Amino acid sequence: MRSDEFYMHRALDQAHQGLAAGEVPVGAVVVDALGEIVGQGFNAPVALHDPSAHAEIRALRDAGERLGNYRLDGCTLYVTLEPCLMCTGAIIQARLARMVYGAAEPRSGMVESKANLFVQPWHHHRVAVQGGVLATRASRLMREFFSARREPPGSA
Repeated sequence: MRSDEFYMHRALDQAHQGLAAGEVPVGAVVVDALGEIVGQGFNAPVALHDPSAHAEIRALRDAGERLGNYRLDGCTLYVTLEPCLMCTGAIIQARLARMVYGAAEPRSGMVESKANLFVQPWHHHRVAVQGGVLATRASRLMREFFSARREPPGSA
């Protein structure tokens, strides 16, 4: 199996695809127990007119289709940004073994920033969580995206 950094680079590749499409640059990949990427996705709520089209949800859907099961036992999700409430719930429901994220999301992150939903006692499944993998790169991508959006037209 390759390193967490290797797979986070693949998630960053997805984030760059989202950036190229004009979406908030968040990317995700799902890796099975053998180290194969079985799902991938980038943010696309604007293009798909779908508020649930976050990178994590799209990667989970892709993996579920490829594996023929909504339960992704033994799989790990790599995502460039700390998941939101919706995505955290989907990660738990998918029965992932592990979730690795890059940068913290101070406004809506549900692992370290606003709450930690993964440790709540009412959940029937536990997901191992690790944050901060290639956080600097993921943070920089987000800052550059939002900085460019705030620039007045023609100022660049």
